[in-house]
Amino acid sequence: MKDVETPVRSRKNDELAWGSDVAAAMLRHLGVEYVAMNPGASYRGLHDSLVNYLGNEAPKMLLCLHEDHVVSIAHGYAKATDRPMGAVLHSNVGLMHGLMGVFNAYCDRMPMVVVGATGPVEPEKRRPWIDWIHTAKDQGALLRDYIKWDDEPRSPEGIVEAFLRGMQMTCTEPRAPVYICLDVGLQEMKLDRPVAMPRQRYAPAPAAVADAATVARVSDLLAGAKRPLILIGRASRAEDDWNRRVRLAERFGARVITSVLERSSFPTAHPLHPLPPLSAVTDDYCAMIAEADVILSLDWPDLNGLFQGVRRDTDGIEATVVQVSLDAHIHRGWSMDYFGLPPADVRVMANADRFVAQILDAVGPDRAAPLQPAPLFPPPYSVGAQIMPHDIEIALHKLRGQDDITLAHVNLTWKGDVFDLRGPLDFLGHDGGAGLAAGPGLTVGAALALKDSGRAVVSVIGDGDFLQGATALWTAAHYRLPSLFIVANNRSNFNDEIHQEAVARMRGRSVENRWIGQRMDDPAIDIAGLSRAQGVEAEGPITTHAEMEAAIARGLQAVREGRPYLIDVLVAAVGADPSTVKRGAD
Repeated sequence: MKDVETPVRSRKNDELAWGSDVAAAMLRHLGVEYVAMNPGASYRGLHDSLVNYLGNEAPKMLLCLHEDHVVSIAHGYAKATDRPMGAVLHSNVGLMHGLMGVFNAYCDRMPMVVVGATGPVEPEKRRPWIDWIHTAKDQGALLRDYIKWDDEPRSPEGIVEAFLRGMQMTCTEPRAPVYICLDVGLQEMKLDRPVAMPRQRYAPAPAAVADAATVARVSDLLAGAKRPLILIGRASRAEDDWNRRVRLAERFGARVITSVLERSSFPTAHPLHPLPPLSAVTDDYCAMIAEADVILSLDWPDLNGLFQGVRRDTDGIEATVVQVSLDAHIHRGWSMDYFGLPPADVRVMANADRFVAQILDAVGPDRAAPLQPAPLFPPPYSVGAQIMPHDIEIALHKLRGQDDITLAHVNLTWKGDVFDLRGPLDFLGHDGGAGLAAGPGLTVGAALALKDSGRAVVSVIGDGDFLQGATALWTAAHYRLPSLFIVANNRSNFNDEIHQEAVARMRGRSVENRWIGQRMDDPAIDIAGLSRAQGVEAEGPITTHAEMEAAIARGLQAVREGRPYLIDVLVAAVGADPSTVKRGAD
């Protein structure tokens, strides 16, 4: 990316002279590598500072075609690195475009520094019409209920304070985006006094740990359990943390359940991980939970919802439940993303991975040999000529070999029973808030984070999600970010067809009409053409299993050679699990 958008330098570039220079300098001072943006006059001062003062390096700007992609790219980068990117949004209008992505990142507990702009706050400095409609008294009110903190500094020193505090807060668990709004007048103000960069003494605190008594109590519970069960939810990307989670399960002979909504946290082919990552609470998962005598929940987001699969009255769960999470520190009243209140006999306010390390330190080493994951052999493709969504997973598993692949995103019908997860970067989870259009941007953000890692970044994206976020592909093409986009295309918003069928059945009406207002056909959308128009190689629609496997092989090779690639795979429309459409206790 070094040869993309390199600015001309001049002697005036090196002087810290303007208010916006302070904001740009703070981004560099705090180690922000990239900022995604869609241009806007409200932050023209900051834009100039990033280009002409910093030279468009550290951080480097990524131009996006929509503010939604600005945020989703920063979100995908954070999912792969556990570090925040900058996401710059133009005034109130750009912020409103990006709000869904901010909500996704908030629900996903991902760090991000969102930089906005407003004003000029001083009315005499506003241009007629445009500066008035782009100035808001309290712009942070638009997103304050689903971020950790926001500020609108009023001085150069206030900018320094805002970025120091914002970075500290977004990186402190539970993590979530922060928002810093820069007044146009302050950005474009000539500095009349020196502004010094602070010393490196404002880092976030280390992850919280449990007290010794709690560690001893939980260690005793696990040691005395006959059928322990570990639920792994939110988890770090660190290899050491991954290995400790495996050692914990093996140390106590505990079976493990993971979630298809969360990032890769445990080897899914391991003997102690008997079921695929959970997507719907079926009888097999219910049996595992009902049989357990001690359940250790490591930051599982919707613990009460999981228990509801076993019994509606979750307080009747018989196992001793240990809930380890810091998430309660971020809960507010606006969003229900805190889920139902679960029963727990021991509540541990600590980072889940640090708590695992504490338990292992307390119980000492296990002398037994580590258990080896069983190799998974891909099943044959589905019977019949039509490609089923699951066939994409089978093809990816067949073609990956020993190569490292990162699944940046998967569609709703992904089962996870064939493509086994072997390491913490094999899968980056879902989008957090279930906001459509995120998949393409998340993929681009992950490709940015992993571009020099030797890993192939791949996404399987539903056609509805892709079409709402399709223009994120231009950013991948422009900055040469290798990534493979596989569109599972059923030419319908099919999840909503299932919902319409459920309502029709409940009301005794015609289920045959479920497709109306849902199908994206007649004419069929040229998804590969949309990709090629933005500079990304593409093929499709693919209609046979042999063509699909060959196309994915070509796509993976393109990614290995450093190019983005898209494949449009025409798949059968298959139904969602009934639990995804059923409401209430009936």
